[in-house]
Amino acid sequence: MFLASLEAVAAVIDRPASEETRRGLETALRYFSQAAPKHTADEEDSLFPRLRQNQSQEVQSSFAQLDRLEDEHRWAAPLHADVDLLGARYLLTGSLTAAEVERFRNAVAALATLYKRHITVEDSVIFPLAARLLTQMQKRDIAEEMTRRRGVAD
Repeated sequence: MFLASLEAVAAVIDRPASEETRRGLETALRYFSQAAPKHTADEEDSLFPRLRQNQSQEVQSSFAQLDRLEDEHRWAAPLHADVDLLGARYLLTGSLTAAEVERFRNAVAALATLYKRHITVEDSVIFPLAARLLTQMQKRDIAEEMTRRRGVAD
């Protein structure tokens, strides 16, 4: 949903922002700066290490996909930095230069491509694998870590 908001903004970022565009951009930028890093930590600090400890052949054969997902987290960081910088500038000034518009659009397009592939691997391989092979205790521990990461009280 937030990626779709960025894509919608990218389509009109060469024009003055409507109120709807401003709200969509603000919401997407907030999500990607606050919630997305928690999702990455959920995977890299909680889920992936537990999967890597599992000795089943099924998990062992997924290590390359886990590595790729971690790489994609790192590849996304500079793209998000660009989108953040340019999005904030657009919200502040109401416009971007032609070069900045192109940079914003390219960064959003690259993120969209990366995340579509990334989410497909998560949803079709990694999450079902974790659901089947992690113990109830491991799942509970992951859930507790996710809750703490978000500052949610028990």
